[in-house]
Amino acid sequence: MHAICTTCGTQFAASEAPPERCPVCEDERQYVGWGGQRWTTLEELQGAHKLAVRDQGDGLLGLGIEPKFAIGQRALLVPARAGNGGPGRNVLWDCISLVDAAAVRVIEALGGLSAIAISHPHYYASMVEWSRAFGGVPIWLHAADREWVVRPDPAIRFWDGDALELGPGLTLLRLGGHFAGGTVLHWADGAEGHGVLLAGDILQVVQDRRWLSFMYSYPNYLPLPAATVRRMAAMLDPYPFEHLHGAWFDAAVQGDAKAAVKRSAERYLRALGEG
Repeated sequence: MHAICTTCGTQFAASEAPPERCPVCEDERQYVGWGGQRWTTLEELQGAHKLAVRDQGDGLLGLGIEPKFAIGQRALLVPARAGNGGPGRNVLWDCISLVDAAAVRVIEALGGLSAIAISHPHYYASMVEWSRAFGGVPIWLHAADREWVVRPDPAIRFWDGDALELGPGLTLLRLGGHFAGGTVLHWADGAEGHGVLLAGDILQVVQDRRWLSFMYSYPNYLPLPAATVRRMAAMLDPYPFEHLHGAWFDAAVQGDAKAAVKRSAERYLRALGEG
């Protein structure tokens, strides 16, 4: 069996019985559920949950799980026209624990999948199952987060440094912060050429969607230090973007997003007494 943690949604390597513990949840950025460590499987998920598919604007298709499972994030399908090589070259940004025949049908109807790229370990989910469902497409993860991979697979490609071009106009940027390898995806041609940033929760879209925040741990309310937030904001300086999409359905800054990141970083630093 490939056990899936019900709190973080991470799928583990094959074993006869579920693991004794989930290191992802035992890390101080996450938590073990109040009822103790619990497990499920992909087959059980497929029986109790369904794929949620929603238009997220900018030509992006959101893929989530209903009813909500684990952390509750949704993935984004970046369309083939995003400059990543033509028909059949869609990229899946971030990942969810559920993949089923419905998910494959939806994506195949749009031209298939060429690659998966994930912002950080909390969203590794069932990444290997997703890759295999589309013929073993590569999964791009930052090497700084290698230790959090609990189901190794030949499809996983670790990259180093602060930037990696996935294709023309699609660039992975390591901002760090939430995790050492915390990554965002810059889509230069998105928003009619004004640029789109796919941020996961490396940059967290908050309830007032004119603003973002920066955290080491969201559930445990651990902030990031000022120097880290300054570096994260500075890393984005060379990249224009008008819109920013976060980790949940409809979590988006739909205008002047680069300025929103800048003023949000300044507000955060002021709150730390560093502004």
